[in-house]
Amino acid sequence: MDYSKIFNNFSRKKILVIGDLVLDRYIWGKVSRISPEAPVPVVEVTSENFLLGGAANVAHNIVSLEGQVTVVGIVGKDRTGDVLRSILDEKGIGSCIFDDQRPTIVKTRVIAHNQQVVRFDREDKRKVAGKTFEAIIDCIKSAVRDHDAVIISDYKKGIVSSELVAEVVKASRAKNKFIAVDPKTGHFHCYKNVSLITPNIMEASHGAGIEIKDEKSLIKAGRILLKKLPCKSALITRGEEGMSLFEKGRVTHIPTVARHVYDVTGAGDTVIAAFALAHASGATMHQAAVIANHAAGIVVGEVGTAVTTPARIMESIRNFSK
Repeated sequence: MDYSKIFNNFSRKKILVIGDLVLDRYIWGKVSRISPEAPVPVVEVTSENFLLGGAANVAHNIVSLEGQVTVVGIVGKDRTGDVLRSILDEKGIGSCIFDDQRPTIVKTRVIAHNQQVVRFDREDKRKVAGKTFEAIIDCIKSAVRDHDAVIISDYKKGIVSSELVAEVVKASRAKNKFIAVDPKTGHFHCYKNVSLITPNIMEASHGAGIEIKDEKSLIKAGRILLKKLPCKSALITRGEEGMSLFEKGRVTHIPTVARHVYDVTGAGDTVIAAFALAHASGATMHQAAVIANHAAGIVVGEVGTAVTTPARIMESIRNFSK
C-alpha cells in the first residue's frame, strides 16, 4: 500500500477535539535511600516539566502529525490552568476553552530511574451542566462545519455525557462528519450513533458485558458493541496482541509493531488522533488502523506522554513491510 498520499494530506485537514483537558506534571528524580519515617523511597528531585494530557494530548498528537486542530474543554481559574493554556498556544493548538469553578485537572507523576514511583491527581469530576454546558455546545455547533472530523476524548472527568454526544452527533451528521470516540468504562451508554469507538480490551469487555479471553469472545464483544451502541465501527486495542478493527460484516486483526514497551501513557490518545486524521486524509478504515497501530508502537517505546510524526510512522511502516 502507498501511504504517502495520505500523509501528504495531513497538513490540509482540521480535527475538532472535544473532551477532558488534563495537565500532566512530571517530577523527575533519583532514589538512593528509603525514608526513615516510613517504608517508602526518598526521591531526590532533579527536574520538573508539564505536558498536555487527556483531550489536550489528543490535540497535541494531531499537531505533531502536522494536522490542524481545535480543542474544546474547560480549565479552572488557577495557575495550572494558565500553564495548560500557555502550552496549547505554544504548540499552535486552537482552543475553545471555558473557565469553570472546578480546579484544572492535574495528574502528577513522580519518576525515578525511568520508573513511576507514585501518581497523584487533582480533579473534580462533576458533570458539566448549566451555562458552561450550553457554551460548549454552542462552540461545537459553530466549529463542526470548519473541521474535517470530530474526536470525543472521554476521560470521565465531567465533560462527556449522553447529552453532549447526542448534540455532537446531531451537528456532525448534518455536515457528514466522521465522529471518533475514545471511550471510558461506565460511559458506553453515552456513545450512540458515532462513527468509531476505540476501546482497549478491558473497556470493550465492560462495554459489551462479556469477558474477552480469546479470539472467539473478542469477536463476539466487537459485534455486540456495533449492535448495542449502535456505531459504524470499533477498533479494539489489544496491547501486545495488536488491534482488531470491527466493521459491519468484517473483522480485521492487525498485529502489533511495538518492539519495546516502556510506557503506555497516552497511547490511546495517539491511536485515535492518528486514525481520525488518516481517515479524514483519505485512508480507508483499514489503512487508518494500520497508521494508528504504527503510531502507537512508536509512542509506547518512550517514557512519559509522547507523540510522533508522519516521517517516523512512514519509516516504521517501511521497516515492517521489509
